[in-house]
Amino acid sequence: MKPFIKDITTSIISIILIAAIFSGCTYFKKLPIKKVEDETETVEKIETKIEVTEEEGTKEETFYEEENNIEELMVKKRNYMVTHHLKGRDIVDERVLEVMGKVLRHKFVLERYYEKAYEDHPLPISHGQTISQPYIVALMTQLLELKGGEKVLEIGTGSGYQAAILAEIVDEVYTVEIIEELCSNARNRLSKLGYDNVQVLCADGYFGWEENSTFDGIIVTCAPDHIPNPLIEQLKEGGVMIIPVGPPGAYQNLWQIKKVNGELEFNNIIGVAFVPLTGKH
Repeated sequence: MKPFIKDITTSIISIILIAAIFSGCTYFKKLPIKKVEDETETVEKIETKIEVTEEEGTKEETFYEEENNIEELMVKKRNYMVTHHLKGRDIVDERVLEVMGKVLRHKFVLERYYEKAYEDHPLPISHGQTISQPYIVALMTQLLELKGGEKVLEIGTGSGYQAAILAEIVDEVYTVEIIEELCSNARNRLSKLGYDNVQVLCADGYFGWEENSTFDGIIVTCAPDHIPNPLIEQLKEGGVMIIPVGPPGAYQNLWQIKKVNGELEFNNIIGVAFVPLTGKH
């Protein structure tokens, strides 16, 4: 009997052990499967985020590099303009040369003309208007004989480039533009570029800006067929006016006019071609 009882006891113990092992293994398998599936999802999500971040980073980095390359190219073009188109001619005022090499002319032209921004010729800016060639801008600025600290009136704001050049030299710039869209765009552009000493008025430039007169200098970047009397009256004693005068659609003469003891002294500088001064006058 003892061997029989021993066999039965052994069999019962074996059955219990097998059941326990089977049950334990089943439980063990269920948990790791769920855990592994959850970890897989987490890994996939992390990898996706990393890939997207890397792609965005690559795009931003590429754009930043391209933008830097454009600005570096513009610096080279600006330096070439100063050296060859200005110093290479008769622009000798060091202050004028400095600001011509500083102001970002490509910010004042239409985007499609960026590559031509520092070439020595005028460019269209919409509404039949143009931005003058760099040499003429530098010449007219030089002819104002600025020392710094003056108050200057500009007639014909256009894109705002000439106003920006003046703003780098003098304390106050007042500029008048008759075309409202150009006026608004120039005001916004100059503000964004930090030219807080420039005031822009949408009005007929023939009449100047009487509320803020008199002016140490007046520069006119469009051509009337005669010298407007309001501008003469708003020119300070000892002041200088630079103005192209001539019939529309033809070449004009660029004049330097000085007010000395209440009288005007005229100096004929060069033949030029400007868009006409428009308005009801």
